[in-house]
Amino acid sequence: MIKVGLILGIAGACRTDELVNLTVDDIEDVGSSLITKIPRIFVVTDVGNMLELFRKIPVPSSSPRQAFFAFCKHFLYYKAGKCSSQPVGKNTMGKIPSVVASYLKLPDVACYTGHCLRRSSATLLADAGVDITTIKRHAGWKSTTVAKGYVENSIENKTKIANRVLVGTTISAITKTVN
Repeated sequence: MIKVGLILGIAGACRTDELVNLTVDDIEDVGSSLITKIPRIFVVTDVGNMLELFRKIPVPSSSPRQAFFAFCKHFLYYKAGKCSSQPVGKNTMGKIPSVVASYLKLPDVACYTGHCLRRSSATLLADAGVDITTIKRHAGWKSTTVAKGYVENSIENKTKIANRVLVGTTISAITKTVN
């Protein structure tokens, strides 16, 4: 559940409640990728065999999930290898980033909340050189200001900007400007 939640959350810049409300009908397996609707549409490709994790989750027609839910939430609790009738809640979903941070032995684990999934997605896109319009469209933001707020503290992005400022500039030109 943690791995799948992390992949979906970052791939789709998902809010915690979007992951909680995700149903099995919201994800379409088209072979080489998954098309997910939350209602934004995003795609998860098979980079690093990620789709294998999704395909391990039983689908309603072949599992006890169908007996429990007519609406078939995607994330259900499994305990001792058995499917529970209880869907994963917002608080549990929101703890995924802190569980991952703990596993990675990062400091201040409690600071990692469900919102980190959206922020990480936006920052990764910005670091890859994606324009702000594409980031807004991907995450479902209407405001450029809000979208920029998610990526402004990216060290990698700031390093790229610094390198662009200095490209083609000689030390003598910098010295003349400073003097």
